[in-house]
Amino acid sequence: MASVHKRLFWWAALFFMQTGCGERHQAITTNDFETAEIGPFVEAGFPFITGPLNSDKLGPGFPERNRSARTLSINLGDSAYVGFDMDLLRWSVAWDGEFLPMVTMSQISYDDFFNKGDQIPSILGTPKIATGEYAGWTIDTPNFRDPRNPIGEADSYRYGPLPEQFGRWNGLYLKGDDIGLSYTIGTTNILEYPSSTRFGTETAFSRTFALDGLQHALYLNVAEVGNELDTEVTGSVLYIYHGEARDTVTAIGVVTNHAEGLRPSIVDNKYITVRFPPTDAPIEATVLMWNGPVAKKDAFLELFSKAKIEMPDFGRGGPAYWTETVYTQGALSPDTAAYVTDILTLPLPNPWKRNVRVADAAFFDGKRAAVVTFSGDVWIVEGIDKNLERLKWRRFASGLYEPMSIEVVDGTVYVFGKEGIVRLHDLNDDGVADFYENFCNEMEQSLHSREWAADMVLAPGGGFYVAKGGIGGSSQRGTILKISADGRHVETVATGLRGPYIGIHPTKGTLSASDQQGNYVPSTPLLLVEKGDYFGFPTTPEAHQATIKSPLTWIPHRVDRSGNSQTWITGGKMGPLDEQMIHFSFARPGLFRVLIDTTSNAHQGGVSFLRANYPAPTQKGTINPADGQLYITGFNLWGSSSQGIAAFVRLRYTGLPFYLPERFKAGAQGIVLRFGVELDSAVAKDPLSFQVKRWNYKRTKEYGSGHFKLDGTPGEESMPVFSSHLSADRKAVLLVVPKMEQVMQMEVLYNLRSADGAVLEDGFWFTVNEVDEIDLTGEGFNQPIDLSINLAADRSGRTADERPSEEKGAQLFKAVACAGCHSTGVKTDGFYGPPFKDLFLSERRFEDGTSGKADADYIRESILTPAKKIVKGYDAEMPSYLGMLSESDVESLVLYIKTL
Repeated sequence: MASVHKRLFWWAALFFMQTGCGERHQAITTNDFETAEIGPFVEAGFPFITGPLNSDKLGPGFPERNRSARTLSINLGDSAYVGFDMDLLRWSVAWDGEFLPMVTMSQISYDDFFNKGDQIPSILGTPKIATGEYAGWTIDTPNFRDPRNPIGEADSYRYGPLPEQFGRWNGLYLKGDDIGLSYTIGTTNILEYPSSTRFGTETAFSRTFALDGLQHALYLNVAEVGNELDTEVTGSVLYIYHGEARDTVTAIGVVTNHAEGLRPSIVDNKYITVRFPPTDAPIEATVLMWNGPVAKKDAFLELFSKAKIEMPDFGRGGPAYWTETVYTQGALSPDTAAYVTDILTLPLPNPWKRNVRVADAAFFDGKRAAVVTFSGDVWIVEGIDKNLERLKWRRFASGLYEPMSIEVVDGTVYVFGKEGIVRLHDLNDDGVADFYENFCNEMEQSLHSREWAADMVLAPGGGFYVAKGGIGGSSQRGTILKISADGRHVETVATGLRGPYIGIHPTKGTLSASDQQGNYVPSTPLLLVEKGDYFGFPTTPEAHQATIKSPLTWIPHRVDRSGNSQTWITGGKMGPLDEQMIHFSFARPGLFRVLIDTTSNAHQGGVSFLRANYPAPTQKGTINPADGQLYITGFNLWGSSSQGIAAFVRLRYTGLPFYLPERFKAGAQGIVLRFGVELDSAVAKDPLSFQVKRWNYKRTKEYGSGHFKLDGTPGEESMPVFSSHLSADRKAVLLVVPKMEQVMQMEVLYNLRSADGAVLEDGFWFTVNEVDEIDLTGEGFNQPIDLSINLAADRSGRTADERPSEEKGAQLFKAVACAGCHSTGVKTDGFYGPPFKDLFLSERRFEDGTSGKADADYIRESILTPAKKIVKGYDAEMPSYLGMLSESDVESLVLYIKTL
């Protein structure tokens, strides 16, 4: 790679930065992702990226089975590269020529923001040296079997790190263009320096080692050769000849300070190893490797004769890769509501043309935070104050594997990506990380892109909780795990999750989660999590037999079709939200206030939407310890109603009146909603101010669920409100609703006024897990209330449908979230479903190979049973609207879609 000292800084003409001479310059005030020039994902001057690597098909003579889920793909310079498997501690493949295609999820969407067509990359160049799926080192004897437990059958893939008694990845050091690999084999500490040398048109690869604590003999598995015809040993060099013409050779030579010398040998006519004998003294050695034409053998031998053991001094750090500071100026919202969002402008554009899709943030103190991006970068931002006038952004780390979570503990940054939890160290205090320590990689990780390293939160008392995506190949997919305070132990807390994101109360330890609507997850659930919980997404056949824990609450698809993490508001500076749980919606996007109703034997919850300006999807939130406000991060990719690419915002409490419910109770007498303001008495006592519905979902293998009445038939039950009563303090209403029963979903839509004249037109969505008697006196209803009509009443049916129309269809298209997945034009970026322009009567081709016309019957079928016919090139990710929509609703949508 080009040296860090050779970069051009022409960006300084486009915007202003700190130059080191003390002058101050104008800051970036807005971000425009569409016009910003985004550079390549692989950054010149930085030595590695992390991701999966498929090397199964390297060709004759190479291992047939060679995949690595956690690979450091290292640039050695002069178009030479190596993939280091951090799980098996091996060189999976070394090659020259071209690098890798940028096709993983974070890479392919890096400058094509909504592209989700990810793949597992394979090398683009010419393979030279490779090993198969077994440990890179073994103890006492050569061994070429993977010691990890298989996933399923004995010959299936295995994921996760080596058992610690065999080896442990410690982390990597950076120093300029050089990288140091630190790991432990048994009791032996090893530091490895990979490099390469060009001689003529050929590339030789070298591995320099410093070993300490050799209590047992160690065997380095250098290479696997599957078509060797003959071997030859000359001094410390082993030659393996290949091919029918014997015209290709693999050469392995060892230079060492060990008195007896170290020599390569071949085992089973296939595996090349180097034995390191037990000794009390440290050993240094360089293993030089080359694969090429026999005619270049003498040139390699000459190169080997000059080889020296040279190990860079990694322990003191190296020069900073990024020395520039980028300044931005935030934008404050006017105080128009109780809660408003201020924008912390991102460092885009920047000198490195780096995309900045922020995934999470964590505070060092009140004015300084660490921010991680989905592209694997960590930035440090300073100057976070009331006015946000001068934010200072510095780059701190890069090369991480699709991280979506960051925490700061005692001033040290921890990042959770697919490689595990990485602890970042700045060894020489120059503002850039030099040591990427493996804090914990004990959680398994498959190659599947949807097995996200989704979320990480601090555990009270030390350690972390993490959540892993449920669509993948490892045995820990779809789980919530507890990581011990020392990072060495992983405990399974909960299972059966499709796409979990989590939250925790920082002092009480209340653990929560959401899941992603889809197969076996009929709508968005909010969950309270305890040890041993199973939540219904079957990652194993036996999971179907497990007892499924009920959610705290379900949230309807049209309200939140894609949930994310949760944050508890602590610190006492957020007004009515203090000590409340906040749930983040990626798809809507925005925030929900979560209320919890504790019954005699259960918890049940409900949500209401916190309206504000959300410029991008909302994913994570953290409380600033100084100002006590909620800082929110998020970026776009998977289908959101927002078209914003990324944002970092502050939810700020202004002190103005707040009009969302602050407490609810659901019980035998009906529903109590308590507000933080006094209500207009006449409107609150009018039952026509409220509309109440309820329905159940069905948990099936289909994507999502329709709506079903309590008797199992499709539809929603419109529940009459027989009377409405106002509490003595005029802040709570009791809705007398007949036949309150356990039900997965209830909805209360209300049109109220506050005593100060504000219009309260909104909704509240909740779940009834248990029906207790409500203590009406304790809820502030001191006057006698006649409930006899409630006890005798029957369930009411639906109201009559209104006439279908195109206008109603257009409204429904937005209201039930069709517009979040389908474009009314031809646009496909950012949409999960096919576009609808000229859809009507067009020819549709389906995944099963059939085709058909998109007539009215097809559109209707697609709305009610979408899994029957999947358009070619798309996934079965649309939920059924059976029971959600009336006959008039469906016909109105058909009429509207015909016009597009």
